[in-house]
Amino acid sequence: MGRGRWATGGAALPLALAAVLTGCGGDSPGDAAREAESAVGSFASQASEALESATAEAGRRLDDIRGGIDVKGDVKAGSPTVGADGRARAQVTVTNTDDSERSFAVQVDFTDAGGRLTDTVIVTVEHVQAGDSATATARSTHDLPGEVRAEVARAVRY
Repeated sequence: MGRGRWATGGAALPLALAAVLTGCGGDSPGDAAREAESAVGSFASQASEALESATAEAGRRLDDIRGGIDVKGDVKAGSPTVGADGRARAQVTVTNTDDSERSFAVQVDFTDAGGRLTDTVIVTVEHVQAGDSATATARSTHDLPGEVRAEVARAVRY
């Protein structure tokens, strides 16, 4: 089962996504998800305005996955832990309620105790058999001090 993560943020991200992901359709939805993951993962989050802009762009890119179906209700994010490296990690569990093998792209928002967005990552979980569940780990792109929460912002099954 392939797993990956996209991290959104950084002032250059919207331009990079536009340049790299134009025609995000690719040969398959999985190709589009992997291309977006690769492009988004190359930029770190620094400023809240850039983070919000990048989060919106990530949402648009999730919308572009061909044959994607909104399945936020089939995905859960566990309580995050912060490792010695300062990065937050949260287990993401997807349940494939379809009658055939599917893959998922899940946007996980990390917030502080006040609910302010501090980071966004996209985790992919590929080749989940019909009726099965699978897990992946969402990991923040930078140190997140203090209390951290994780929530599923979007989930697309393809």
